[in-house]
Amino acid sequence: MQQVMETTNTPVQENEDLLVVRDLKQYFPIKAGLMQRVVGNVKAVDGVTFTIKRGNTLGLVGESGCGKTTIGKTILRLNQKTSGDVIFDGVDIFGINHQQLRDLRPRMQIIFQDPYSSLSPRMPVSEIIGEAVREHNIVPENEFEDYLDDIMRSCGLQPYHKDRYPHEFSGGQRQRICIARALALNPDFVVCDEPVSALDVSIQAQIINLLKDLQKSHGMAYLFISHDLSVVEHISDEVGVMYLGDLVEHASKKTLFQNPLHPYTQALLSAAPIPDPSRKRNRIILEGSIPSPANPPKGCKFHTRCREVMEICKTVVPLEREYEPGHMVKCHLYNDRKALNEETTEAV
Repeated sequence: MQQVMETTNTPVQENEDLLVVRDLKQYFPIKAGLMQRVVGNVKAVDGVTFTIKRGNTLGLVGESGCGKTTIGKTILRLNQKTSGDVIFDGVDIFGINHQQLRDLRPRMQIIFQDPYSSLSPRMPVSEIIGEAVREHNIVPENEFEDYLDDIMRSCGLQPYHKDRYPHEFSGGQRQRICIARALALNPDFVVCDEPVSALDVSIQAQIINLLKDLQKSHGMAYLFISHDLSVVEHISDEVGVMYLGDLVEHASKKTLFQNPLHPYTQALLSAAPIPDPSRKRNRIILEGSIPSPANPPKGCKFHTRCREVMEICKTVVPLEREYEPGHMVKCHLYNDRKALNEETTEAV
């Protein structure tokens, strides 16, 4: 087993890409009737592709119900995929057996959104953080207590907190416990599922800065899921925009915030507050509500709410195009512009 894992991972170390997700789909069946027959599917994730480089952060944004959390859980194989590929450090996550997956688990961790429900109320902090450390033999038993103390200090907790229970802590401290639990296994990749959305603004800043410091010192890669664009802008290297199971735009942080292409991305950015009362932003109001992922619109899924809608949008699904180096977008509007630019260049 050890030899197989080493053989698989050795050549991949030269590659900058730690996580590769290709055309990932996650459908949940809808059952009805006495026989519980499948009558449809909820298309929570519908063909998403992206990569995350070692030590980098991909911020994933979008409205509630667009599939962000489902992507994170499917990547970690907490859900069984419908189709597509998830390659972590050269290893196909869905192509390995349970023992191989168990050996890989410490390298892939998750910080859940709710620090209240994600911690067992019956376990002290030492057991919450240390249970998986013992299970995976991260350190020898005689070094366990010192290791636990170091992890807690690095996450802003004190060793004397070990004997306390989650209800004795504030929300920010509970989230630090969740971070310490994930960090204790020395992961290479962490899914951060809205880790600050339940916290006060001042505490949010502390947790975000903590995550950035830990990333710098440990070289971890993050998939950072959030609704808050200001938080995503602060912590991310690249940003992906989700709508109804699709990744409609994906670019570097600077490129996406300075030059948003997709009408949905433009609407999201227009809603973000500016910390300057003298400046005003033209707000783009989206009419209607998000369609059901069980019955998405034909063509472009966003066409029912888009102010730039064309006839082609109502019938033809847009393909992902690279509008400029590293800037991917799914929109007929920019496909046409790109084609026009290419024709003009060829003519010249």
